[in-house]
Amino acid sequence: MIAPSDGVPGLIVSAPSSSSGKTLISLGLLRHWLNSGLVASSFKVGPDYIDAAFLHAASNRKCFNLDTWAMTEASIRSWFNNISNGSDVVLGEGVMGLYDGAAGGGGATADLAISLGIPVVLVVDVRGQGASVAALVDGFRNFRSRVNIVGVILNYVGSVKHEAILRNALEAIDVPIFGAIPKNISLELPSRHLGLVQASETKGLQKFMNSTADVIGRYVDVEKILKVMLPTKFCFDISTPQIGLKPFGQRISVASDQAFAFCYETILEGWREAGAEIKMFSPLLDEAPDPEADAIYLPGGYPELYAGRLATNRNFLNGLLSAANSGSWVYGECGGYMVLGEGIIDAENCYHAMAGLLPLETSFSVPCRHLGYREAVLITDTPFGTQGSRFRGHEFHYANINSLGAINSLFRCSDSEGKDLGDFGATLGKVFGSFIHLIHSH
Repeated sequence: MIAPSDGVPGLIVSAPSSSSGKTLISLGLLRHWLNSGLVASSFKVGPDYIDAAFLHAASNRKCFNLDTWAMTEASIRSWFNNISNGSDVVLGEGVMGLYDGAAGGGGATADLAISLGIPVVLVVDVRGQGASVAALVDGFRNFRSRVNIVGVILNYVGSVKHEAILRNALEAIDVPIFGAIPKNISLELPSRHLGLVQASETKGLQKFMNSTADVIGRYVDVEKILKVMLPTKFCFDISTPQIGLKPFGQRISVASDQAFAFCYETILEGWREAGAEIKMFSPLLDEAPDPEADAIYLPGGYPELYAGRLATNRNFLNGLLSAANSGSWVYGECGGYMVLGEGIIDAENCYHAMAGLLPLETSFSVPCRHLGYREAVLITDTPFGTQGSRFRGHEFHYANINSLGAINSLFRCSDSEGKDLGDFGATLGKVFGSFIHLIHSH
C-alpha cells in the first residue's frame, strides 16, 4: 500500500559550524510554538542523544534521530511520517555545520534536507564580522543548489549599529533575515565530557525552556518563519514498518535513568512496532530488570559518574546475574557494555566492581576520545542477526579497555571511509555488547 504523507510544514535549523547557537534557538522555537497552542514535533540530525532529550523537553513530544549515513532512505521517510503524525509543525535540529557529516560522505544536515525536501534556516554566529556575513551566507546558499536555505537568524549581535551593518549586507544579496539576537542574552546550558549536561539533570529546565521561548518571541519573527516552512510530500510503503534493529526478545527490560539514557527512540519504537513488550527499570534506584523478561538492554550513558553507587546496588547487579543464569539475552552498549564487565576505574582512579558477566575492565583514569561512525559486521550469531550481518552505528566515549579476556569478539568494524578498525565487543554465552551504539541494520 502506497500513501502520501500529510504534508506537515517542516523546517531544519542549521548553522555554518558547531557552537553557533542552533540548539538554543531550536528549543526556543519549539517551546514558543507549544506555548502558542501548536503541536510541534522534532527530530535531531545525526547520532546525538543529549540534544534529542532537550528537544523532547521543549516540545513535550518524543524526539527521533534521523541519520542519512546510518539509516536507509525508506526508514528515514517512515520515521519522518511517524514524527509528523498529529503535528502542526515539525522542526529538525542539524548536526555540526550544514555540510558536515561522515568523513567518507553522507550524514550531513544538507543530505537530510535534500532527502525530505525541507527548507533550512541558517543560524549565524556574527561575532567578529560585519559585511563579511554576506559572503559567508552566499557561499552556503550556493554551495549545493538543492539545499533550500530560506533565510537566517543572526546570533550574538553586538549592537544596534552592528545589526544595521549585517542587515544591509544580507539585504543586498536578497537573504531574508528572520531575527537578530543580542550577544548579551544570557541563555546557556552546562556541559560535560560528552556534551551538554542531560536534560533530566538540568535544574529549572522548564523555566529555562520558557525563557528561550521569550527570547525567540522578542527577537525572531516566528510568523515569517512559519510562512516559509514547506509541507513535505513523498510516498512510502506503509505496509511494512521500517525497523532499524529487530527486537532481541519478546519482553525486553530496558535500563533507563541518568546513568543509562543514551537510547534511540527509533530503536525502542521499532521494537514496539515489531510486537515486543518494553518495560523500563532504573539501576540507579537499585531496581532489578523484569524477572519475566527474555532480554535485558543496558544502553549507553554516564555509568562512570555513578559507578560507586551502581557498585553497591545489589538488587540491580544480582538481577542481571539472575537473568543471565536463567538464559535471558543480556546486551550492553557503550556505558552498558562497561557495566557488564568486571569493573570500571573512574576519573579519580578508583575501582568499582560491576556485574562481572564479561571479563572486561574499563578505565577513565587517562581519558581518550573515541569518536565516529562505524560499520559493524557480526562475527557470531546473535538475536540481531547471524554471522556476517551488517549494521551501522556510532562510537563516542572516553573510556579505555584495561583488560579483556580471551573470549569471542562481537563485531569486526570499519569507519565511514572503510578503514578496518579491527574487532569490537565481546560475547559470552547469551551476554554480549560493545562500545558501538547500533542505529540500523544494512
